[in-house]
Amino acid sequence: MDFKVLLADDDAAMRLVMRKIVEKSDGFTIVGEASDGEEAVKLAASLQPDVVFLDVEMPKLTGVEAARAITEENPDTAIIMATAHAQYMPEAFEVYATDYLIKPFKVERVHQTLTKLRILFEKRAANAAAGKQKLLIRNHDGMVLLDVGDIIFIQREEGATEIHTTDGVYTTADSLNKIWEKLNPSLFMRSHRSYIINTSAVKMIYPFGRWTYLVKFKIGDADALITREKFEELQAILEN
Repeated sequence: MDFKVLLADDDAAMRLVMRKIVEKSDGFTIVGEASDGEEAVKLAASLQPDVVFLDVEMPKLTGVEAARAITEENPDTAIIMATAHAQYMPEAFEVYATDYLIKPFKVERVHQTLTKLRILFEKRAANAAAGKQKLLIRNHDGMVLLDVGDIIFIQREEGATEIHTTDGVYTTADSLNKIWEKLNPSLFMRSHRSYIINTSAVKMIYPFGRWTYLVKFKIGDADALITREKFEELQAILEN
């Protein structure tokens, strides 16, 4: 699925440059162009773009004014401000701009921004899908149907598997491997031979021995283990 991009700049030549850059970026499609801030707001309301490139200095509404109006309508819209004047940067970030491009900018700089946004959008989609997914587990009491998005972490210990969720702990004889096959790797990580963690639930990570770290979660007091190798992988995921 391609993510929708709206371009807004009163300079037609700059819009052409941006169009060519975006067209060469995987996962994005331009759905509209505006030559002033007022038109940008109207197009954003009708087209519902995922990303809006806004020139700061435009007629009718400035880029900052347009950004405020667009994010009030849809707070999830990623705003990328562009201008030749760096002094506008603080004002741009006041409206929660995702990035700020100083003209003239390098093509690779725009590609880097779009790549980060694509990873972010894909992660959001995966989290939303995982939240709707169900996991059926069996234990001595029968069967339990869990919302995958509620799982914080899973631990295998002494022949039993404990699934820690936002509303309690569930035990099953199913192996970690069997459960791992049913989970979305965009949301979950096999952090240790005895643990699977929900990466979006991680709060803090502490050193724990020479080759291992301790993972604390946003909910509950229980913790999990993560190897140094997986810690580096998780760090890269959380930084994107």
